[in-house]
Amino acid sequence: MNPRRHRVVVVGAGPVGLTAALVLAHGGVPVTVLEAAGHLSTASRASTFHPATLDLLDELGIAAPLRAAGRDVTEIQWRDLDRNLLHRLPYAPLEGRTAHPYRVHAEQSRLTPLLLAALGRHPHADVAFGHTVFDLRQDPDGLRVWTRGPDGARAPLTARHVIAADGARSTVRDLLHLDSRARPYPSYALRIVTDTPLDSLVPDLSPLTYVRDARTSFSVLGMPDHWRLIHRIPATTPREHVTAPAAVHALVARSLPGLDSRVRVRDAHTYRLAAFVLPQFRAGRVLFAGDAAHLTSTAGGMNMNCGLHDAVAYGRALIRLYRGEAGDRSLTTVAAARRAVVQDAVIPRSEARTAGIDDAAALRAALDDIGRMTADADARTDFLVKASLLDCAPRGRRVAA
Repeated sequence: MNPRRHRVVVVGAGPVGLTAALVLAHGGVPVTVLEAAGHLSTASRASTFHPATLDLLDELGIAAPLRAAGRDVTEIQWRDLDRNLLHRLPYAPLEGRTAHPYRVHAEQSRLTPLLLAALGRHPHADVAFGHTVFDLRQDPDGLRVWTRGPDGARAPLTARHVIAADGARSTVRDLLHLDSRARPYPSYALRIVTDTPLDSLVPDLSPLTYVRDARTSFSVLGMPDHWRLIHRIPATTPREHVTAPAAVHALVARSLPGLDSRVRVRDAHTYRLAAFVLPQFRAGRVLFAGDAAHLTSTAGGMNMNCGLHDAVAYGRALIRLYRGEAGDRSLTTVAAARRAVVQDAVIPRSEARTAGIDDAAALRAALDDIGRMTADADARTDFLVKASLLDCAPRGRRVAA
């Protein structure tokens, strides 16, 4: 394979970009990853890895070390503000449907070093940090990608295809003048981080617990070394008001009545909630993945997982194309399928996770629905399959080198 002619350029060295690059490298396709930052991001962002995603990462040799660095979640709980257990849903019904009948909580910054190290073992793969893409041009034979690095502009890279995995503010998307307007949700998220082990204060507390109460509703996530309380705040509320120390401590007191004096707040920050789906995930020889292609509500932890699925699907499709096992139209088919997953599954399922939190009557109805679901074996399995994206993950096994 001529590396110059058949190279794929991946823009973005986040979880999605590095996963796409590793799939390609495993399949023998030369790949170059371009990352504008000088190093891997350590920001606190996505933190949930679903069973379907763990299955895909297992094919790359990454699932086991990620699990070792994370925290297993084997049950979903719903509780009220008085910490009464309303409903519980073990992941056991997924046994036999996945090699990983649980989800793993780990910062995405624990995944990216594993991917980067694995990528470094492939001589036909390289990663260039500190290189910003400032121009991209397509022609019938391929693409040219211009970058600016620590030493200034460099000669353009030539590639057969580009995977744009450069995030919600995608430079590649802007260079191609594609629509990037997101639909904001009527609220934003406030994440309160504590290093207090909440499961020592609330016996049998699951690392994935939804507190649903007419007085206040929020999510509780247990990470390997901390816990998170995630609240939705009306967009009209100034962010500096809710992150003020007094306001944070007051909210912790309302969320964990009687326990707040024992909870050490390490951090509190906000992040936006918005929905966005690129009209087309393919633009000529460019394929868009992850946040560059779609944003959803963070409820259910589906958007990054969907992005990792994009990466695997594109990588497999490009390998087959380069081997002559599929035609160019296969890329269009795969891109359209990935968009349909976002539009028809990920967004509605994610939004359904917050049903009723702003309306007492709707909340009662939502909890009744959850009660009926947890009481029915088929409904339990269906819920877990869909929550884990097992029904819409890329099919088949990885393409061998």
